Amino acid sequence: MPVFELSDKLGFPPPHLAEREGLLAVGGDLSLPRLILAYKKGIFPWYSEYDPIIWWSPDPRLVLYPDRMNVSKSLKKILKQGRFQITLDLAFDRVIRECAVVRTEAGQGTWLVEEMIQAYILLHQAGYAHSVEAWSDGKLAGGLYGVSLGACFFGESMFTRVSNASKAAFVTLVRQLKKWEFDMIDCQVRTDHLVRLGAEEIPRKIFLKSLEKCLAVKTRRGRWRFDDATPAFDNEHRSQGVVEL
Repeated sequence: MPVFELSDKLGFPPPHLAEREGLLAVGGDLSLPRLILAYKKGIFPWYSEYDPIIWWSPDPRLVLYPDRMNVSKSLKKILKQGRFQITLDLAFDRVIRECAVVRTEAGQGTWLVEEMIQAYILLHQAGYAHSVEAWSDGKLAGGLYGVSLGACFFGESMFTRVSNASKAAFVTLVRQLKKWEFDMIDCQVRTDHLVRLGAEEIPRKIFLKSLEKCLAVKTRRGRWRFDDATPAFDNEHRSQGVVEL
């Protein structure tokens, strides 16, 4: 299959024309309209510093259905110990930057170049991108961020500073998405960690059909909060959405 070069005109080639590993197109920009259109079509950007913007639509696709999440006994025990406080949309900028920093500190490359970070911060400000934070002793211990459209949450990246912090954040998010009747969480590509939590690979064709159904639901746009929120977190980090774990 050819790799398409995008122009300034807003649009993407059909996802089924992607190469076997998911590479679909290069170029374009990370504007708010293009990013939203990409996610609606099951496409996402992923590239390294000094590379052009690269767009992907892998086949198969890793997804997690909220009602099929698998929480191990050991993780359930951790969740009951009250080790973490979990918040929504309290520190998006810090979370996305930490996702990049922890990879750099580990000597790994990161697709979260400054251009990407700024683009997703704008998505967050527009009410489409969201963060989940795990706090320990008032410090940011882990978290994740992603994009929400309709009844689908597109997970992007997570980080951990304290063991199991990101797992606690993820499980809490999935439980909340189930309450909000989200149908699917897009995990993009296979990782053993997410498979252990219940994620499964499905053909891209099925993913795109499921996504179409998800997009028929009104997007829960704006700042998220937990339904059973408490009024404040602490003096430094105030929130209307905190869950004690």
